[in-house]
Amino acid sequence: MLQIIMALDQGTTSSRTILFDENGKIIAQANAPLACHYPQSGWVEQVPEEIWSSQRQTIEAVLAQAKLSMEDFSAVGITNQRESTIAWNRKTGDAIGPVINWQCRRTADFCEELKAEGFDRILKNRTGLVT
Repeated sequence: MLQIIMALDQGTTSSRTILFDENGKIIAQANAPLACHYPQSGWVEQVPEEIWSSQRQTIEAVLAQAKLSMEDFSAVGITNQRESTIAWNRKTGDAIGPVINWQCRRTADFCEELKAEGFDRILKNRTGLVT
């Protein structure tokens, strides 16, 4: 049995899926564009359903290219786009609102206040994120 790994890469402007064999050779890959929305100056959002749809499109494309099914994979790796944030309803699985993109500046003033109070060290220690 082949050891196939599926890598899902959710970027800011595109979704990508790549299939690798046990030697790290690329078997199939697909890419789909993803839009950012700018509801007001400095704000950057994305639509959760658009992210899922574009990622699903790339998954279906590589499965077709490689003539495989989801049962053929030994592992799946997932990467995402920095600190973009989304909240989900625990009961329904639906998104509560838009994705707040990592480029969004709506909380910049609040983040500066936290930084001035020394919370940037706590953030770095707990999450690895830097301000």
